[in-house]
Amino acid sequence: RGLKVWTIDTKFGDRTNTTPDTLSYMFMNSIFTTGKYGEYNTLGNLGSPRINRIVIDRPYNESQFSFLDPYDFFVKDLSDFHFTNTLSPITNMSFNTCGNRTNGEDHFKGIFAVNAGKRLGFGMHFDYLYGRGYYVNQNTSMTNFTLYGSYLGDRYQAHLWASTNHQKVAESGGITNDDFITHPESFNEEFMEDEIPTVLDQNWNRNDNHHLFLNQRYSLGFHRKVPMTPEEIEARKFAIKAKKENEAAEAKRKARERARRSGEEFDEEEYDRGQRVEGRPEDARIMGDAPEIKKDIVNDSTRILVDSKEKADSLLALETAEKTDTAWIKNEYVPVTSFIHTISLDQYRRIYQAYQTPEDYYLNEYFETSDGKIYDKTDHWQMKNTFAVALLEGFNKYAKAGLKLFTSYTVRRFTLPDAEQGTTGFNEHTVSIGGRISKTQGTLLHYNLDAEMAVAGQHAGEFTVDADADLNFRLFKDTVQLAAKAFLHNTAPKFYYIHYQSQHFWWDNGGFDNITHSRLEGLFSLKRTKTRLRVAFDEFKNYTYLAQSYDLTKSGNDYLRTNMDAEARQEGSPITLLTLQLQQEFRYRAIHWDNIFTYQQSTKEDVLPVPKFNIYSNLYLRFIIAKVLKCDLGADMRYYTKYEAPDYSPALGQFAVQANNDVKVKTGNYPIINLYANFHLKHARFFVMFSHINHSSGSNYIYTPHYPMNKRIFRFGISWNFFN
Repeated sequence: RGLKVWTIDTKFGDRTNTTPDTLSYMFMNSIFTTGKYGEYNTLGNLGSPRINRIVIDRPYNESQFSFLDPYDFFVKDLSDFHFTNTLSPITNMSFNTCGNRTNGEDHFKGIFAVNAGKRLGFGMHFDYLYGRGYYVNQNTSMTNFTLYGSYLGDRYQAHLWASTNHQKVAESGGITNDDFITHPESFNEEFMEDEIPTVLDQNWNRNDNHHLFLNQRYSLGFHRKVPMTPEEIEARKFAIKAKKENEAAEAKRKARERARRSGEEFDEEEYDRGQRVEGRPEDARIMGDAPEIKKDIVNDSTRILVDSKEKADSLLALETAEKTDTAWIKNEYVPVTSFIHTISLDQYRRIYQAYQTPEDYYLNEYFETSDGKIYDKTDHWQMKNTFAVALLEGFNKYAKAGLKLFTSYTVRRFTLPDAEQGTTGFNEHTVSIGGRISKTQGTLLHYNLDAEMAVAGQHAGEFTVDADADLNFRLFKDTVQLAAKAFLHNTAPKFYYIHYQSQHFWWDNGGFDNITHSRLEGLFSLKRTKTRLRVAFDEFKNYTYLAQSYDLTKSGNDYLRTNMDAEARQEGSPITLLTLQLQQEFRYRAIHWDNIFTYQQSTKEDVLPVPKFNIYSNLYLRFIIAKVLKCDLGADMRYYTKYEAPDYSPALGQFAVQANNDVKVKTGNYPIINLYANFHLKHARFFVMFSHINHSSGSNYIYTPHYPMNKRIFRFGISWNFFN
């Protein structure tokens, strides 16, 4: 349909072509906060905070506002955003739902994209999520609105992105007794989900954030003629066909109008017969031998002598090539040097509000409020400017790699509540320099090397080095890809790990050292056998994390939580993490079996806890109904071994390591199985599903300590593309 989609590099604005997600495969799992492969721990409800159990897949977020990290299911990073260029307006609407008006979950997404000419494209995204919650005091409500645009000229290019997000999440503090889930037989009566008591009531976390991003570049270069890509040829054919259809429709309308004015009856069939083109079709071919060329041709200087079949074939081939060249050749501008400017503005606000707090729930109280309620508010804004000069790859045969040099200036401000002055402000300024060497063209070898260092400001001395490469080649009728990644980051802990002030949590860790995080990662994949092997080794020095502790006291059927405390800590000794991951797909006729096995080993489980094994398995049948309706019918399972999973802190809105050995709990060793049917019909894809179909066969369905997952639920979802 003439749609191009790409992502951009947030530093330089470099484009990477991608494809929109329009497949029915795995569509049913795109709705889950637990992730497409069930790799996230969550609080159970749609849109609730989450954390990835696979450490190497946790996103590296440059933002200092760590309160948004658990909401990456809803708040998307700009580097993952899809910019568009389309020949005709496109609209996509997606909706999934379950439950009823009391406990159900609803998620609606709308996307619109259009072009004004072939260079200027723009559109908007709307995202609304509402999870009422099957358990009490856990409802979520989130809204996103995004506007974007791009201009792709020969010399000047620009990308603009503006986004606003709002999240409101009720905090339950978890259920008062895990036995309601793990040992329901210990109670005299059976409890429904909404009858199980929770620790907190009338507690909320609110996050509001607004983002503005502009990248622009001006390039110096030259023009040259190059063949169109197959996608560009198809787009050109589509445009030509659409133009002819529009012209024919307009001509028919005018003919009908003329007949009406003259009082004549318009014969549509006769008109259509008269519009048929007479003569030889474009794709016609001569059958049989070509006629012999006469020898007694008259000499004529204005004519070309064709005295052999070979010469006639040559002239015909030349004429065909000439037509092809003029039809599918484009005049391409080749940039040699680019001057790049990127500016980003980000504003964040987070409010933790509690109307009711259990007695002795918190260990410390650093200041009191007049009404006895909690109202912790923090604000943060950031502005970053980056200027770069790029010598681009591929402008001639000797330019085998691209080179970029840049400098950036970042200013930040943080505001925290204060016991005496009301609020306290902190300012930061950082100047950085760096560069990139990259090779992205061709099919055999690609590589990138990035380096950046802070040379002035509060973060002076920090540096990051990132490298990746991939090699693609044929082996035994298969395509082999070898990829490697490595990085070395020496950075200060995020601001809120150093300074945090609230009514019940307070720390000042100015003595924390820089965190050193290094990683070596390799990837081996075979395209034909659908095999993908991934190996990674991480080392952390001065690893910084959140820790939470509290006491549990039995009171009737419940456990009261008291002396709640949380703090940021730094581990002085090195921590290593080994990760092995195998992804294998099997297929026999209509039977498909896809598997992902992940092994992790941490040398400090009390600081960086990880499950030894994570497994995702998907067994399904793929077939077509009535030659038009594609269907995947199957069941998938997600499972991980027991470990001391990170706890969740409502007052911080983040995950924290369990710090009290007396009340530590383990989660895991429980499979969750979903039964589903995916369908794809023309421009629509939809699914029906029973999630957690095995609910009645077990009772340990808790991913985050004291936060049970939902029981068996029927779900429905649909996504529809509209092309104008």
